[in-house]
Amino acid sequence: MSDPTPPRSVDNHVNLITTPVHTLVRRPPVTLPPHTPIQQAARVMREQRVSSVLIVQEGVLFGLITDRDLRNRVIAEGLDTARPIVEIATLAPMTIDLHSHAFDALLLMARHNIHHVPVMDQGQVAGMVTSTDLTEQQSNSAVYLAGAIYKQTTVAGLVETSGRIKQLQQHLAAAGASAHSTGHIVSAITDALTSRLLQLGELQLGPAPVDYAWVAAGSQGRNEQTAKSDQDNCMILDDAYDAARHGDYFRELSRFVCDGLNACGYVYCPGEMMAMTDQWRQPLQRWREYFHGWIDQPDPTALMLTCVFFDQRFVYGQLALLDTLRAEVLRRCQAERIFLVHMVGNALMHQPPLSWLGNLTLIKGGEHGGTVDLKHTGIVPIIDLARVYALAAGSPAVNTRDRLEHAEASGEISAERVRDLLDALELLSTLRIQHQARRMSDGHAADNHLHPEELSHLERKHLKDAFSVVKSLQSVLATRYPSGR
Repeated sequence: MSDPTPPRSVDNHVNLITTPVHTLVRRPPVTLPPHTPIQQAARVMREQRVSSVLIVQEGVLFGLITDRDLRNRVIAEGLDTARPIVEIATLAPMTIDLHSHAFDALLLMARHNIHHVPVMDQGQVAGMVTSTDLTEQQSNSAVYLAGAIYKQTTVAGLVETSGRIKQLQQHLAAAGASAHSTGHIVSAITDALTSRLLQLGELQLGPAPVDYAWVAAGSQGRNEQTAKSDQDNCMILDDAYDAARHGDYFRELSRFVCDGLNACGYVYCPGEMMAMTDQWRQPLQRWREYFHGWIDQPDPTALMLTCVFFDQRFVYGQLALLDTLRAEVLRRCQAERIFLVHMVGNALMHQPPLSWLGNLTLIKGGEHGGTVDLKHTGIVPIIDLARVYALAAGSPAVNTRDRLEHAEASGEISAERVRDLLDALELLSTLRIQHQARRMSDGHAADNHLHPEELSHLERKHLKDAFSVVKSLQSVLATRYPSGR
């Protein structure tokens, strides 16, 4: 069984040391003037569902009161609730700057045994951060979240826990985590959900009658997932599998897992490339036949399937089943130049949105009019290029960055071009992640369509440069495999 928990060094991207305080401020500050009656303040706190109120007069912070103050200084002492709140307040409270880090807030609270700290922005009250906010920040870290997933005993519990994934990506974006690390972290959480669903399925159905490998494909397989993702998975069964004796078990198990992932927000693959589809739940020998057929007769459908299932990564079960298949497929692909030519032609299907003058070409009309598709016209072409280079080099790497680095080491592509492609990939992926985080913060569904006006002039220039790099490398590959045009 694989361990889906990311290394601690990766998880540091979302810890309190790197998380800005402003990402924890979730609402405008609730303020009242000093002369407000205690009873009225209590009503405001109840209506606003807050545990504290800031006392502000003419823009100046005087103090704060908390629900603990109401309990200890009012109710316990029998104080008249018509008295002004300034009489029970903590005056001149300690504060923290909006641009400080959450770890600084944690230290402040720990050193002075306080639970509420006003957040200031250039002398003005910007909000409040509480000890609960810091606890929740830690609960959305990848390590904590993966641990919480494995503690769940029902699908309903997994669904509830998976609701934190969007917050995880938002925190990653706010903390400035690289797109490369973000992809690994989000994919690791999907691995954890998948593994736990398989464990729960086996508890319900009994142990598997033959060995199997649950395999992630697509973006999860490449460790490049974001919050906007559907399912791509399959099962490789041991050749001892007998459809008459074992078919019902694996049909029910795969359906249980895919249904559970859908409930957790990983929607069913529109093309039904999932383990619950009979075609993609087969013995090892049948998978060999699939790949051999796709390589020997690379028609458009075969090329599309190769692109999806060549990006395979083991998640749960028996690793040897996938390793055996991948080793055979890699040897076959590397030896078939004609197949690589067809793969190049397929890779050139996705073109960056640049005019012949080098200007951005925006989508015209429809729901996404005036936008660029960061995924399909920017990131996917780089993924396709890296896949071809990996096949040509016989590399077992699946992650796009790893593939490019392996291709460089094998001499398939120069170090300079690898750096350009990696920089372009990081830029496009980061813009995508930040765009999705903004949409989710605004209450919208994550998507891949960016309005250029969301960017600064400099960012738009970098975006065009990234697209230009991709277009240039596509031309180089087309020249190297000329019939792929």
